[in-house]
Amino acid sequence: MNNNLYTQSSRQYNITAMYIREKAFRNKDGSIRTYLQLVETTREDGKVHQRVICNLGRLEELQQGGQLERLTEALSRYTNLKLVKDEALKIKPGQDKEWGPSLVFRSLWQELGLDSVIDRLVDRSAIEFNIDAALFAMTLNRLEDPFSKLGVSKWAPTVHYPAFSTLELQHYYRSLDWLAEHKDIIEQHLFERVRDLFHLKLDLVFWDTTSTYFEGTGPEALAKYGHSKDHRPDRVQIVIGLLMTQEGIPVAHEIFPGNMNDVKSFAKALGIVKQRFSIEKIILVGDRGMVSAPLLEEIENQKLEYVVGVRMRKMRSMDDVLSRRGRYHEVRPNLKVKEVKHENDRYIVCFNPEEAVYDRQSREQMTKKLDTKLKEGGIKSLVGNSGYRRFLSVSGSAIAIDQQTVNNEERYDGKYVLKTNNQLLTPEEIALAYKDLWRVERAFREMKSGLDLRPIYHWKDSRVRGHVMICFLAFLLESTFRKRCQEKEITVPYNDLMLDLKQVRAFELNLNDKRYLLRSALYGKSYEAFRAVGLRPPSEVTEMP
Repeated sequence: MNNNLYTQSSRQYNITAMYIREKAFRNKDGSIRTYLQLVETTREDGKVHQRVICNLGRLEELQQGGQLERLTEALSRYTNLKLVKDEALKIKPGQDKEWGPSLVFRSLWQELGLDSVIDRLVDRSAIEFNIDAALFAMTLNRLEDPFSKLGVSKWAPTVHYPAFSTLELQHYYRSLDWLAEHKDIIEQHLFERVRDLFHLKLDLVFWDTTSTYFEGTGPEALAKYGHSKDHRPDRVQIVIGLLMTQEGIPVAHEIFPGNMNDVKSFAKALGIVKQRFSIEKIILVGDRGMVSAPLLEEIENQKLEYVVGVRMRKMRSMDDVLSRRGRYHEVRPNLKVKEVKHENDRYIVCFNPEEAVYDRQSREQMTKKLDTKLKEGGIKSLVGNSGYRRFLSVSGSAIAIDQQTVNNEERYDGKYVLKTNNQLLTPEEIALAYKDLWRVERAFREMKSGLDLRPIYHWKDSRVRGHVMICFLAFLLESTFRKRCQEKEITVPYNDLMLDLKQVRAFELNLNDKRYLLRSALYGKSYEAFRAVGLRPPSEVTEMP
C-alpha cells in the first residue's frame, strides 16, 4: 500500500524530501501522546506542501517489544545502504600503503647479495637495530622521491615493509656512518656479484668525475672550493669519481676533496682500481679532459691500458694525424674509423658524415653572420665573443675575417680522435668503447637529478660519504633493473614503470577476528616490472598470522 501511495504522489508532485515527523497531541488530563508520521515535502506551482504519507503508530507502543526495530529492519530490505554499513562494522581496515616498488627492488637488493653482506658485517658489531632495513629504506627513497633523512623517517611508514616501522630518525644517521666505514668491502662484494650475475668481461671500465656542492660549510677535509661542474663556484664542493662497466653497471665510486682536478683524481683512481679489484687486465676509458702526458705516463707505469679522447686543436701533432692518408672503415652508418700511427703512438680517427655536414653548415652560417656584423660596425660584440674571436684577424683598428683559420677548421668537420696504448683491440672496438662513455655521463645525470645527489646538507665526513654511497646503491639498483628489462625485452619506459608500481598498494583489515593483507589490482604495466625481476606478484588476499 505504501509503495502505491509513493508512486502516485511522485507522479502528482515534485518530491523534494521525505522524513519521519513526531506529532504530539495533548490529552484531556494534560498528558502528551506522540505519533510517528512518514511525511513527504513537495513543491507545487512554486509553493511547498507537506503531506502525510502514513501514520506509523504511537511512539510509546512502537518502542515496546522491538516493533520499531522490526519496522526498520523490514524497510532496510529495500536498500543496500544499511547492509553495507552493517558489514563495514565487522571490518576494521588499516591504512593503505605503497607496496609495488619495495617488492621489486627488494628482490634486486637480495639478488645482488646486499642483505647477506650487510648481515655478515653487522654480526661482527653490537648494532641493535635493523641496519639492513634502514639502508634499504634510504636507497628505495632515492629511487622514488628523494627526501632528506628526516623526510625518509616520515616517508618510510607509508610503505608496506614491516621492518621500516621499527626505525627511528637516529637509525638512519647511524646507518650512514656505518655504511661509510664498510663501503670498500660492500663494493668489493658488488663487483664480484655483478660480474657473476651478468657474465661480464670486466677488462674494459669507464671512469669519469663530477662535482656536487654543499649547503653550508661541509666537512673540513672534503669540502673545498674548486672547478664547479654545477656552475656554483660560490659553494664548497666534493669531487666524485664513478667506475662503470661497458654495459652501464656501476661497480665503484670514490670521493675526493673539492679542489682536486680530474687529472689528479684519475691518477689516484688507478691505484684504487688496482688495489681493490683483482683484474689481470683493465682498460680505462676517459674523456678529453683526462689527457695529459704525465697522466698517461702514470697509467702506463701502473701497467694499465687506456682509451682517451684528445683535444684536437690543442695537440701539436694533430696536423700530422689528421692529414695522414688512409682508408676509413665503416662501423655504423654514422661512424667511420681509421688507424694512424704517429711517433709510436696509436690514434684512431673517427668520422661522422652527418656531423661533418652540420659542422660545415654551421661554419658557413657563422661566417655570413660575421661578415654582416663587420659591415654593420658591430666590432666590440665580435671581439668580446670567444666563439667569434678565433676567426678574426686584428691589425690595429682593422678587423677582418681570418679566412685561413676558417679554411683550416674544415679538417675537423665531423671528426674526433682517440689515443690508446692498447695494441689488441681493433679500431672499431676502440671507437665503440669510447662511445659507450655516455653511460657514465648519464649515470651522473641520474645521480644528481633523479636520485637528488645535490645539494648535500651533511657536515660530518662519514655522513657525506654514506649519503653518496646510498645514491650509488640506488643507481646500481636502477641499472640492474634496466638491464633485466632489456633481457626480458620489456620496452616500457623506466619512469612509466615506476609510476605504475607506486599504484600497487597494500592494506590490512580485520574481519571476524582474523587479519588479512589485501593487494590492490596491478595497475597499468606494473606486471612487467615484476616479470623483469622474475617475481610473482603477491596474492590479492593473504591471511596473516
